Amino acid sequence: MKIKVINGPNLNMLGIREPEIYGKTTYKDLVKLVKESAKSLGIKVKVYQSNNEGEIVSAIQKCYGKFDGIVINPAGYTHTSVAILDALKSVSLPAVEVHISKVDEREDFRQISYVGKYCEKTIKGLGIDGYKKALEYLANKK
Repeated sequence: MKIKVINGPNLNMLGIREPEIYGKTTYKDLVKLVKESAKSLGIKVKVYQSNNEGEIVSAIQKCYGKFDGIVINPAGYTHTSVAILDALKSVSLPAVEVHISKVDEREDFRQISYVGKYCEKTIKGLGIDGYKKALEYLANKK
């Protein structure tokens, strides 16, 4: 099994950006956790991050025929991007949405998730451990 982990805007700033919300864990720590979790589950993983919506759409499209599932944290694009939703629909792969923070307890605009309309599961508020849970969910679909 091969999973693509796609991270959206500002996730490269983990550990710096609003540590009271996102913690002090860095993006490098996140990538390490994802790779270690995949290895322990016996699956292959590729991790990707972009601050640009079109690049995220392209990354999703490139998963077609090459990956068995997607873990996605679209970050700020969660609440605005029909294009990312449509890209997920176009590749028809199982997908899990991950959010590091408890988005349900934040601003009103964060209550809308376009991406979540496609994803099989959404994991929120577990910090970077949410990625591990997402990988476990997809690995158990074998």
